[in-house]
Amino acid sequence: MASAVERMDELVREYLLYREFTSTLKTFDIEIKTDKDKGFRVDKIVEQLQHLVQGYDLSGLREYWGYLDRRLFSRLEDAYRHTVNKLKTSLYRYYLIHTIQSNRIDKTQEFFQKQALELQSQPEWKEWFVLPFVPNPDQNVVFATYFSKQWAETFLVSLHNFLSVLFQCMPVPMLLNFDAEVQRCYQLQEENEVLRQKLFAAQAEPRLRKEEEMIHHKLPPYIQNMDRLGDSELELMSSQRASSVMSSQSKAGSFLSLLLPQSKKPSGKGQVYPGPSQSCQSPVLSGKRDGANNQTTKNRETLASKEGKVLVNVATDITLPQRQRKVQDHEKDPNLVQQRQRKVLNHEKERKELLSKHTTQSMDKSTEPGCTEMDIPSSPEMAVDQLDSPTKLSKCSLERKTEQPFIVLSQEEYAEHHSSIMYCGVDCSGRRVASLDIDGVVKVWTFNPTMQTKATIMSKSQLLSLEWATKPDRLLLLGSGVGTVRLYDTEAKKSLYELTVDESYPRILSLSCSPSGASFVCSSAAPSTKLGTVVETGDKGVNLVPGDLLLWDTKTMKQQHQFSLDPEPIAINCTAFNHNGNLLVTGAADGIIRLFDMQRYDCAMSWNAHSGEVYSVEFSYDENSVYSIGEDGKFIQWNIHKSGVKVSECEMQSDAIGPFVLSGYSGYKQVQVPRGRLFAFDSEGHYVLTCSSSGGIIHKLTNSEQILEPCLSLGGHRAPVVTVDWCTAMDCGTCLTASMDGRVKLTTLLAQKA
Repeated sequence: MASAVERMDELVREYLLYREFTSTLKTFDIEIKTDKDKGFRVDKIVEQLQHLVQGYDLSGLREYWGYLDRRLFSRLEDAYRHTVNKLKTSLYRYYLIHTIQSNRIDKTQEFFQKQALELQSQPEWKEWFVLPFVPNPDQNVVFATYFSKQWAETFLVSLHNFLSVLFQCMPVPMLLNFDAEVQRCYQLQEENEVLRQKLFAAQAEPRLRKEEEMIHHKLPPYIQNMDRLGDSELELMSSQRASSVMSSQSKAGSFLSLLLPQSKKPSGKGQVYPGPSQSCQSPVLSGKRDGANNQTTKNRETLASKEGKVLVNVATDITLPQRQRKVQDHEKDPNLVQQRQRKVLNHEKERKELLSKHTTQSMDKSTEPGCTEMDIPSSPEMAVDQLDSPTKLSKCSLERKTEQPFIVLSQEEYAEHHSSIMYCGVDCSGRRVASLDIDGVVKVWTFNPTMQTKATIMSKSQLLSLEWATKPDRLLLLGSGVGTVRLYDTEAKKSLYELTVDESYPRILSLSCSPSGASFVCSSAAPSTKLGTVVETGDKGVNLVPGDLLLWDTKTMKQQHQFSLDPEPIAINCTAFNHNGNLLVTGAADGIIRLFDMQRYDCAMSWNAHSGEVYSVEFSYDENSVYSIGEDGKFIQWNIHKSGVKVSECEMQSDAIGPFVLSGYSGYKQVQVPRGRLFAFDSEGHYVLTCSSSGGIIHKLTNSEQILEPCLSLGGHRAPVVTVDWCTAMDCGTCLTASMDGRVKLTTLLAQKA
């Protein structure tokens, strides 16, 4: 910050000179010389304090510390007031020790005369009033520590560090953010370019893969090795092609279908398959060729892949009339004709069997999960028309079906917590994240352009829940375990208000703010589950913890309404508003879902949803139904127009519901019940994010089949994920997954257009 202030001072001075504001420039220079902030340079401030101490200027020391208190320390939270007082006490003791070491007893007595009224009520100064009358205070047990060089250096370093951290966290004007904004713009441009390249590469990869597959399909190995064929084989193929043209409608198809049997020889006659390093030989004419002609020939072939036709151009030393005469001689030989006909019939029979066999196997494989391109064999024996068989169509349709709907652009980790996360959520604007761990520590942080902690909130009483306010989104609601709810300003870093609920229900389990921002609901419960009663529901006992549900005004922080929780007061675990705040859905410890009309403040309907506690509830995208996850391991969709009517139901894995278990060395085991959101929807309600033991999993909602279809695993965690959130306020969706080791993964997704 000091470098930014110095640079900005130079820019302002240059601007004033350019505008010829000479009088303003003189005033500016004079005020800079008398600047008490010292350009926000910590070393200069500490040096000024030392100068006042060494000059025995007690009045100047008191005045300068008072200025720092008004300018800087008064803006801190109440939790840091104790630290400021300790630094002030140490500064005064540092002054007294200096007067004693300099034999300025008069200055020591002057200090106590001027500061007596202020210090006599402070217990830490009780023993210091005898300091002027102690003969050798440096040998006294009470004061010996303060005369050591180590104590003085420790005090100065502590003061320096405290001021450094304070300046780093101070809100600064826009001018001082000029350099930071320029760097941020450059960084954003670089990140956008990298992401654009990744996106283009991801979009081009399927197209290149399909082109490679087409080339691979249109160039079987037996065609690639055609230049190694001998004269006799070429003559036999030419004769077969000439005879097949008269009975076939497709010239290229007949040529390829007759060409295939020549590349696969029956194994019973000791014949071989043409490979990359083998020549395709014909046992019928090999002897004649060896005896009649020892000359070698080379054949060239070109492939017209756009129209699916194979054009073979053969350049040999045998002219076309000679080749036709040799073919006619072969056709006049009855033995060769019979052998060729038998051979063609045998190969046609084997070809049909091969086609039917591969088609059956490929169709079976295409129905298996995870079937990919490699499941279908590609070998020299495959027929060309088999490449367009139903096997290929089934495979391609499966690939389209399993194509992932999102592209993972990046995944970052926030690791400032030291214990398991309970709640984690993004504000309405998608700029800030608030996360709460089981130690009651709240971290407010940003992730754009880089991850940075903006505020750390700690309380004497443990915090149990949090919720972002909607208007303005800088406000955060914090619920504690002693019946208090705080309204915290994340930019000013201070508490604006604190309210207290009923003492009989001190645990604030859930907070939910209305979309209008005018009110919020607060769910509180008894301090211990022992206060509840156990009611048997089938084979499973449900602990009915008593609780309360209240509506509060956000501006006045006064209670507006207390909801009736029939049949008896019960702890509400989770709450959620619809888009306009007219409806409120709640999930309770008795397994009942209640739907409240917020215009009349009464329960519109309720139904038994789960055999056990309801852990998480949310409205659907069209708000015609409600989704819930309960202790019984079920993920259920309910129709809100018909009480208790299920739209769909499916079983969830145990690691998606809890209780979550983290095991370690030496028998260490941590168990955590669900607190935060267990599922979250995308912007259109087609996909849902859930927890797992190794990271979040995105499922596609298929109500017709009443199942959740996993389509993308985010991964990245080494401990069970206990709560999730999905922010769609920005162009790219942001998924939050928080685990029991205190890690929060932030995954940025880009939806692929269908």
